[in-house]
Amino acid sequence: MRYESVRAGRFIARPNRFIAYVELDGRTETVHVKNTGRCRELLVPGNTVYLAEGRNPARKTRYDLVAVRRGERLINMDSQAPNAAALEWLRAGALFPPGTEIRPEYTCGDSRFDVAAFTPDLALLEVKGVTLERDGAALFPDAPTARGTKHLRELAAFPGQAYVLFVIQMEGAAYFAPNEATDPAFAGALRAARDAGVHILAYDCRVTPDSMTINRPVEIRL
Repeated sequence: MRYESVRAGRFIARPNRFIAYVELDGRTETVHVKNTGRCRELLVPGNTVYLAEGRNPARKTRYDLVAVRRGERLINMDSQAPNAAALEWLRAGALFPPGTEIRPEYTCGDSRFDVAAFTPDLALLEVKGVTLERDGAALFPDAPTARGTKHLRELAAFPGQAYVLFVIQMEGAAYFAPNEATDPAFAGALRAARDAGVHILAYDCRVTPDSMTINRPVEIRL
């Protein structure tokens, strides 16, 4: 997936979950942050960030903050990017046979899933974006997520035909693991989902300032 009209700036501060102040061309610009997670290790004053210009002239902020450089690593932090990248990846023939019908936002019973694939049997998939990296490990979540735990329990009701895909929004993580210290309930639900027959997948991404593409599988440690 790609962005248009991307510019680099310098992160100043994040007064709330939704906006940040960024130095751009010598002035302070108020921008929309496309991730409501904590992202404290990413949004550090002085870090280079990348802004995508919005298309709606009526919006209050001109730019979306979509990526950040942390040391030598470029990390996409747009919470909508993992689903977009996953749909591109699946429709290109990954995971399921070529020609498989791929449908986003699929309702099954009382649950709504990110993706449904018809192979022709029904397969259900939830996508989770991962932006937290610590000592080589990609970790999810970066804050407690009751919603994420609920999704895992819903997937466990479809053994053998359900998938959870962790899209690591950076390249080079050594492995993926649930962030047990931050959300033990999610970690426990992930192991329970695996034991119930849910397929657990983790892939890293090639990230540039204006794109993100699913790249290669990453070791999973549960």
